[in-house]
Amino acid sequence: MPEATAQKSPRYAETKSHRHAEAARSDATDEVYRAGFACFVGRPNAGKSTLTNAIIGQKIAITSNKPQTTRHVIRGILHRENAQLVLVDTPGLHRPRTLLGERLNDLVREVWSEVDVIGVCFPADEPVGRGDRFISAEMAELKATVLAVVTKVDLVDSRRLAEHLLAVSQLHDFAEIVPVSAVSGHQVQNLVDVMIKYLPESPQLYPDDVLTDEPEQVLIAELIREAALEGVRDELPHSIAVLVEEMIVEGGLTKIYADLYVERDSQKSIVIGSRGVRLKEVGSRARAEIEQLLGGKVYLDLHVRVAKEWQRDPRQLRKLGF
Repeated sequence: MPEATAQKSPRYAETKSHRHAEAARSDATDEVYRAGFACFVGRPNAGKSTLTNAIIGQKIAITSNKPQTTRHVIRGILHRENAQLVLVDTPGLHRPRTLLGERLNDLVREVWSEVDVIGVCFPADEPVGRGDRFISAEMAELKATVLAVVTKVDLVDSRRLAEHLLAVSQLHDFAEIVPVSAVSGHQVQNLVDVMIKYLPESPQLYPDDVLTDEPEQVLIAELIREAALEGVRDELPHSIAVLVEEMIVEGGLTKIYADLYVERDSQKSIVIGSRGVRLKEVGSRARAEIEQLLGGKVYLDLHVRVAKEWQRDPRQLRKLGF
């Protein structure tokens, strides 16, 4: 993972890109071409990455039921006839307990200061809490247009949704409030229309067929980490990092050699599992996702390594791309 990946400003993206098979759409919002950056914010596990993937129409951000899953700024580009919406997927703002946590929070605030539209996500199946109020208050000093996005509406009935919308409306003077479900697709396109409406008039920012500007190695490492997060103990997700050491293309086969880093020997045993069963499962899950991403056969070689207290070690953080 290149060091710049976790630190780069969204305005100055590299051009190495993953391509979109069906980039162009014809449903424009008005006669003016608009292009700009937007992001979803909210407390951890508010549905930000799932919503980003639903809008882009392909998986570019990993998802998990564990909080603080997202660690990198991932940009996904949605193309319409008269607009280009660049969605920046960011980590959730949280109370940091490590140097990694502090750097992720700094990254989030840097993105907030540079995007044109911010959608604050409030899961409909959870009451408005202290974290929601804190993040809403953080919006007050920003120049971006701030929307409220009530997520996961498929999990509640109409009465509870109405109560939640009222509670959200009292947190901040939002430009608009949009209830959505990324799982069912309810109002997702309407949310896109609303976000595009608040983008500035601008020439196109990316070529028509670009889906994301993230290097493939970063996307692959994230897919491996997502597979490793499945079924592990609650304390382990924050201790897992993945580094793709080498990618070799031989004919129709891509060979990928990657290391999973944990902080303690006991965590290494958890990831590997009895007789290596868990690591084989991680490899199988990740390989299927990577083959879908690359559109071809993949040989995946995984090793688990211990990097003591890497979340608190500046040298290790640099090595792992933070």
